[in-house]
Amino acid sequence: MEKKKKELPHILKQKKMYMFLAIFTLVGIIFGCIFITMLSDVDHQLVTRQLQDFFLQIKENNIHYKEGFINSLTTNLLSTVFIWLLGISIVGIPIILFLLFLKGFTTGFSMAIIIKTYHVKGILGAITYIFPHHILSLLLSIILTFYAVNFSIKLFAYLFLKKSIDLKQAMQKYSKILGFCLIGFTLTSLIESFISPYLMKLFTNLIK
Repeated sequence: MEKKKKELPHILKQKKMYMFLAIFTLVGIIFGCIFITMLSDVDHQLVTRQLQDFFLQIKENNIHYKEGFINSLTTNLLSTVFIWLLGISIVGIPIILFLLFLKGFTTGFSMAIIIKTYHVKGILGAITYIFPHHILSLLLSIILTFYAVNFSIKLFAYLFLKKSIDLKQAMQKYSKILGFCLIGFTLTSLIESFISPYLMKLFTNLIK
């Protein structure tokens, strides 16, 4: 019973941190949706043209699945390792949070431009675009950010505040999170490259 009482504040603190990161990501998505209204006519036409070309390639099945997978996997794994390393750097917390915000921002921007271009039909387009790999990617990013920030705080407390922390155990746990996220992002890359195009094709059949 006494052990549970000691663990309760820690669990509540974790929940608050996850809640903060989830809201932080949501704010990024909202900013991405709003940003579309700030584009100039020239930029808006350029983005719309790129979007239409993207969906046209899917509709005509003109997709290089293997190349897309390699590009997606490389980007995901490099960014995962980079964020993980920032967690060890102590000073990397602002960059880690910015990258999470940016991920939410780009997701929101993509959804907004699809809906604005294709109107009501664009809602289905936005759903097929983000489901499921973008949702999984955001969840994994929140988990990775949580542990990166948490480890960085522990390391700071150990080095500068001289708090008694089992750094070896913390590092082992942090390394396991890296492995988990690498596997998770590999899965999202597979879904993005080989499954999502077929889901988006449902949408492309509705547009000209």
